[in-house]
Order: sequence, then structure tokens, then C-alpha cells
Amino acid sequence: MSFVQILEFDTKRAGEVESLMNEWRTQTKSTRTVKREVVARHHDRPDHYMAIVEFNSYEDAQRNNKLPETDRFNAQMTKLCEGPIEFANYDVIRDKS
Repeated sequence: MSFVQILEFDTKRAGEVESLMNEWRTQTKSTRTVKREVVARHHDRPDHYMAIVEFNSYEDAQRNNKLPETDRFNAQMTKLCEGPIEFANYDVIRDKS
């Protein structure tokens, strides 16, 4: 069963967040377990964002979370955000295109 992590955050430094995400992707090219990621900006609150990160399984998400690069990413991301990052974990029960 697929699994998604949803992160919600506020930032005025979107360009730096994008650079940080790209850097993490480069550093983890051969080790990350992310299947797909989508980042969206709130239409009416332009400093509010949501990242939806999909994995093949909960176990893959846990492996990804334990990467040292992910720890460094989270520490840097926290510095770029206005307030805490909210995390939510979901088991996917339906996925249709």
C-alpha cells in the first residue's frame, strides 16, 4: 500500500526552499525512496505551502526519513520557515487518475 507524508509550512523564502529541495534531491539521488513529490502554494495565502511526498510504502518513508541528508534538510528547512512545519502521515486507500 502506498503512503504519503504531507508537510504544511509558511515561508517568505520560497526560492531558498526550492534550492534546498533541489540540493536534497541531488544528494540523495541513489538513496532516497520518494516515489513522487508535489509542492503547492496556497492560492489565497501566498506564503503558505503544502508538500505531498509519496512513497511505495510506510517502510520506504521510514528509510527515507532516516537518511542523514534528510536530517540536514529538515534542520535547514526549519530555519527557512515562519513557524513550525506541520507533518501528517497517510496510508493511501484509493488512487485513481
